[in-house]
Amino acid sequence: MAQVILENVTKSYDGKEKAVNSANFIVENEEFVVLLGPSGCGKTTTLRMVAGLEEITSGTVKIDGRIVNDVEPKDRDIAMVFQNYALYPHMTVFDNMAFGLKLRKFPKTEIQSRVQEAARILSIEPLLERKPKQLSGGQRQRVAVGRAIVRNPKVFLFDEPLSNLDAKLRVQMRSELKKLHHNLNATIIYVTHDQIEAMTMADKIVIMRSGLIQQIGGPHEIYNEPANVFVAGFIGTPPMNFVNATIIKKDSYLHIREKAGGFELRIPKEIAPKIEAWIEKDVIFGIRPEDLYDKLFAVGEKDVGNVVVADVDVTEPLGNQTILHLKVGETVIVAGVNPQTTAKEGEKIDIVIDMTKMHLFDPTTEKAII
Repeated sequence: MAQVILENVTKSYDGKEKAVNSANFIVENEEFVVLLGPSGCGKTTTLRMVAGLEEITSGTVKIDGRIVNDVEPKDRDIAMVFQNYALYPHMTVFDNMAFGLKLRKFPKTEIQSRVQEAARILSIEPLLERKPKQLSGGQRQRVAVGRAIVRNPKVFLFDEPLSNLDAKLRVQMRSELKKLHHNLNATIIYVTHDQIEAMTMADKIVIMRSGLIQQIGGPHEIYNEPANVFVAGFIGTPPMNFVNATIIKKDSYLHIREKAGGFELRIPKEIAPKIEAWIEKDVIFGIRPEDLYDKLFAVGEKDVGNVVVADVDVTEPLGNQTILHLKVGETVIVAGVNPQTTAKEGEKIDIVIDMTKMHLFDPTTEKAII
């Protein structure tokens, strides 16, 4: 396996607008890196430049220390798994998996050995004589992965490989791909728009938006310390609540005052020194739904000074929690509360906000303050 380095990699189709703008990141040897972002953010274009399927406008891609900008895809020692599987319908599973090895003139005995071993790893040994049309979506995906495994490449590239599967099968395949990564000690670059895939599988996540990298970090880092409003809102289900607010000082405490005057929240003293420069200034206050509690089930000291009265608009029972869509004055917020809540639509509820989990962003740059 190998390290992959992107240095100022840019892609422009018309010489003006940049589909990818100065991408810089490193995929360490045996690391599982996910490129994450909404449709059109440039993640698949970035992957295709690593693969050699898209020409690089500027910058360099290195694989195992070698600049590969002008190296043909077949000579980069990579294997790519596509969203649509790209299987040959007239070939058996065995022949689909063996096809690339046959083109490279591998001995028959080695082809047989590699295909059998990949089939064993993926539990598709009974399927080797079937044609793709006889397979389920999950089985086709395994065959596509198997075709990559037999190559024993330096780098595996995955382009939204689970997007065509149903929800239950996606969960199963996520687990299998993660296990596969550990078993093969593989270097993997994986593209998805699904944050759950990214959070559950990645060693490192590269979040992209409009061709620009927004943040690079591990799943916990990105979730707990988002670099800006976009990252904070993109990661997390339901997404983070954002409220336009002002920092004020009152009774020796700093407070968050919602701009429309709907509520005021006391900032914990351990956080206050970090934001003194923002007193009397506007901010974007962020709080995740899971850090809001039904007061009847709040524990500890979360409720001290930080309870708001909200009108319940919509309740969404999910079994492990209940999602509440609330209004505090004109401000709409979402809370993920204890499933035993008795909150009913059209009624009021006391909501406790855990301010130790608060986030603040600069309203001009949208970058994180804390």
